[in-house]
Amino acid sequence: MTQEPDGTRPGAGAATPDELRAQVERTRDELGQTIEALAGKADVKAQAKEKTAQVSDLIQEKAAHTAQLVKDATPEPVLDTAGRAATAVRAHPKPLLVAGCAALVVFLLVRRGCGHR
Repeated sequence: MTQEPDGTRPGAGAATPDELRAQVERTRDELGQTIEALAGKADVKAQAKEKTAQVSDLIQEKAAHTAQLVKDATPEPVLDTAGRAATAVRAHPKPLLVAGCAALVVFLLVRRGCGHR
C-alpha cells in the first residue's frame, strides 16, 4: 500500500504511536533543514564575505589576464629595459622616493598658485 504525503496510510484508522513518532521525527528534520536554510539566507555578513571573495577572485583573474596581454603585446627590448629599471629601483629606492616627493610638492604648489588667480 502507498502512503499519503503526510505519512499516513489511506483507509487506515488512527496511526500507531510508532507511526506518529516517525512522522514527528521527519517533520523535525524537515523543519531543522528549513531553519538552517533560512539562517544561511539571513546571514548577511557571511553572504557579503562570500561575494567579496568571488569578486576578488574575478578581479585577480582579469588582472592576470590583462597583464599577460600587455606582456604579449610589449616588444622584448622594452620588457628588458623595464626589468632593469625595476631592479635598479628595488636596489636603490631612495632616489625615486625623493623625486616622487619633489614632483608632488611641485604639483601642489602649482595647483595652489593656479587657485589664487
